[in-house]
Amino acid sequence: MTDTERRPTVDRRPELDAIRTLVVVGLVFFHAALVFDENDDFYVKNADTTGVTTVIAGFAVVWAMPALFLIAGFGSWHSMARRGPGGFARERLRRLGVPLLFAILTFLPVPVWLRLKAADPSYHESYLAFLPKFYTVHLDLKDFPFVLRGDYFETGHLWFVVLLLTFSLLLALAVRKGFPRETLARATAARRGVVLLPALATSAICAGIGMEEAFAGWSRWAYLLFFLCGFLLASDERFRLAMRRDGLLAAIVGGAVFLVTGPVLLTAGDDPFTAMTTHAIVARALFGLAGWCVVVAILGLLDRPNTDRGSGTPRSGIYRYLAGAALPIYVLHQPIVVAVAYGVVRWNAPILVKYLAIVVPSLALTLAAYEFLVRRTRVTRFLFGMRGSPHGNE
Repeated sequence: MTDTERRPTVDRRPELDAIRTLVVVGLVFFHAALVFDENDDFYVKNADTTGVTTVIAGFAVVWAMPALFLIAGFGSWHSMARRGPGGFARERLRRLGVPLLFAILTFLPVPVWLRLKAADPSYHESYLAFLPKFYTVHLDLKDFPFVLRGDYFETGHLWFVVLLLTFSLLLALAVRKGFPRETLARATAARRGVVLLPALATSAICAGIGMEEAFAGWSRWAYLLFFLCGFLLASDERFRLAMRRDGLLAAIVGGAVFLVTGPVLLTAGDDPFTAMTTHAIVARALFGLAGWCVVVAILGLLDRPNTDRGSGTPRSGIYRYLAGAALPIYVLHQPIVVAVAYGVVRWNAPILVKYLAIVVPSLALTLAAYEFLVRRTRVTRFLFGMRGSPHGNE
């Protein structure tokens, strides 16, 4: 860990917490929209669907989950600097492994059960009767790190937690070897645009390995790259200054490439995520290129010297509350969205009315579940990966 001790760690960046909170809360809106998407195989589907959601979702898919992994990499740098690799691994197991296991053993089977009920009106098996089927699993290493397989078992939306925990543990093992931070930081600071070069790697991964629809349209290995880059970028102030300097350039390049990506990807055939046709490969390459540039643009343009102001205002209280709630909200939201949608799709109403009828109660119930079932006791805070006591600052 000597390499991480040569330069003081970068101060905590409030805009990263804001982006993470925005993405996590936005997932309620995103997953509610999948109920009406004509292309996605969501747990519960409305009888009438639309392709509009696919286009709108594309604006979020290209940057949202990559940004979460990049921000997780930032946080990993600070955590490892304080705790060392061993302490970091233990902390990740507690804050990610415990909520993952708890969710699997409690409410994660709910969306799968509701999918069966929604797909077949004659299916009347009770939830308790379904549970043994969900937990009938076997070990299969081919889809690492998703090594438990079964006819009904899945990690659902917690694929993010599975990947993040895996990446964190791999990082704890690898970081002992060190990395050429000084050389990379000097080159990034010296030349404009160097901070955009990882876009070539994300582009190559998407083009060559393919994209995974189950993981919000990105390859798991592209997410690993975002995570590792976040860890590296947090390690030296020069990376931060370069992202701030090149934020506008990244926005121009990312925006231009993304405008081209949409039409190319939508016309790349029935399986653009994995097909090895020239058209599909080019579409995925453009998507990967745009993704990195857009993430750099967002982080670079939001990072300004006056970002952290007004900490005494009521808004900052809401901000701190939601920032502390990010992981529990992420873990809780999808089963709630699916349960609400299961009832709403039976209504005879326009899509927009149904969408709002899913989003508003789902968001309210998710926040209520966090406040009254998670936040207020030490045991539930521990089970959902939260730090501190119920009466401390979030």
